[in-house]
Amino acid sequence: MHLTTLDWVIVVLSIAISFTPAVLLARRAGSSTAEFFTSGRSAPWWLIGVSMVATTFSTDTPNLVTNLVREGGVANNWVWWAFLLTGMATVFFFAKLWRRSGVMTDLEFYELRYSGKAASAVRAFRAVYLGLFFNCVIMATVNLAAAKIANVLLGWPMWQTLLVCALLNIAFAATSGLWGVLVTDFIQFGVAMTGSVAAAVYALRQPEVGGLSGLVTRLDPQTLALVPDFGNWGLTLSVLVIPLTVQWWSVWYPGAEPGGGSYIAQRMLAARSERDALAGTLFFNVAHYALRSWPWIIVALASILVFPTLADIGQALPHVDPDLIGHDMAYPAMLTFLPAGLLGLMVAGLLAAYVSTISTHLNWGTSYLVHDIYRRFLKPGATEQHYVMVGRLTTGLLMALAAAFTPLLDNASAAFQLLLSIGAGTGLLYLLRWFWWRINAWSEIAAMTSSFLVALGFFVAGKSGADIGPHTPLLATVATTTIVWIAVTLLTRPTERSQLVAFYRQVRPAGPGWRPVVAEAGITDGSPDSMANSLLGWVLGCAFVYAALFGSGSALYGNWSQALVWLAVFIVSGLGLVRLLPKLWR
Repeated sequence: MHLTTLDWVIVVLSIAISFTPAVLLARRAGSSTAEFFTSGRSAPWWLIGVSMVATTFSTDTPNLVTNLVREGGVANNWVWWAFLLTGMATVFFFAKLWRRSGVMTDLEFYELRYSGKAASAVRAFRAVYLGLFFNCVIMATVNLAAAKIANVLLGWPMWQTLLVCALLNIAFAATSGLWGVLVTDFIQFGVAMTGSVAAAVYALRQPEVGGLSGLVTRLDPQTLALVPDFGNWGLTLSVLVIPLTVQWWSVWYPGAEPGGGSYIAQRMLAARSERDALAGTLFFNVAHYALRSWPWIIVALASILVFPTLADIGQALPHVDPDLIGHDMAYPAMLTFLPAGLLGLMVAGLLAAYVSTISTHLNWGTSYLVHDIYRRFLKPGATEQHYVMVGRLTTGLLMALAAAFTPLLDNASAAFQLLLSIGAGTGLLYLLRWFWWRINAWSEIAAMTSSFLVALGFFVAGKSGADIGPHTPLLATVATTTIVWIAVTLLTRPTERSQLVAFYRQVRPAGPGWRPVVAEAGITDGSPDSMANSLLGWVLGCAFVYAALFGSGSALYGNWSQALVWLAVFIVSGLGLVRLLPKLWR
């Protein structure tokens, strides 16, 4: 299919409007690394919150959701819905701590919290591992989705999509810095959400679907179910039990890190106050799970009726490379039903989502490589303008590497599972290192090493034909890694006491885990935070978002009695948050 002149006008206007802030803020971004990487620590809560949402809304996200729904029904989304528990923990336990730390990147935390060469080694290793390798894998998954969508809507081969997108993102991210990313995210999120809603409306209008009533009556009830069939224990274990009991606290994944991290920490560090850090992260979690899910799910469900099999998708898209055809391709296939004008808006929305995510990852990854490697170890003491220039050059290098890696990936779902397996088992450490003084740099090294070796062992065993259960690698990796890092923590020397005292004085974490340090240092003014209030906020926040998510779904399904129950939970938890938040902000 081809875009009309009207479609292209809408796309070009969207690009022009989105790029205006980058041009206007280029001079400010280039003044220092603090401006380029953390917006001068002056961003308001609503801007960092929308930016977090926009970053996690990329071209691969609706493709991933479609893949999950088509293969396992709506309940299959629990593999990422469960991460709400992680996100809300970041809101109420960690957001203020990150802002209080005053670091420029979350990796700088290591030399604030730990001491000695081990702390420096962890910072350097994770800067390269996350900023270069891991970051390029994530960007490659986003590139892959963009290539598939462009192949469907524009007929472009992968190389052409990657070339255009690389030039677009390098020009933007290298110019604007984080200020430009934040402001542009705000504009692009509105465009992207409008396109998503339009796609859902036109998906329901297809004759095979017959509106919401037709969607509900024509699909298998189990496909529509919000929780898996407990009669199928294997599926329930995979998509509900393990995500809610193990995965959310044990797995490191960008955007849903236990304790916060990566670009989520970057946004919290850019906030103008602790209150803005907390409020922005809270808004992100509400919008990420409750606001965005259903437009994608509606399109995914409709695609089951319109394109029941992969062969149907292939027949509807004969110009598409057969190697790209998968269940995740059903989402871009459904976009072909959009009329002129709305198709252009949808393309603009997907482009906005893509640029938002990639530009954030480029800025985030560059901050690691420049601030935590180049500035810290290779060339300390240079001018701010020099580091900004190196950052802009590094941005281009990262984009080129991500583009080169893209053709090696299979599909969005496979890449998602790959990323989950890499970070398995380290999450508990990232939660507890703020609240238990005994954790040291060797704990981090032990956790990373054991997680990698166990995952590698299962990978080799799987390639050798060993019969490994679907849950064994995750559970074994989590158990082994946790035992190893706790043992190493207790067997190695603790962080130097002066370093611990300095960390506590600056960050002031709550709870009993720092009592020995506080007592020895004679600190009388303890933490301003309340663990009880944080725990209450976490419970209320999770209830509030899940009630909004499932209440909306129940209403869309026409199940009004269930919707009313969720509405009651939504109101009660919301009122609880309204009363609690002022206490947390004080």
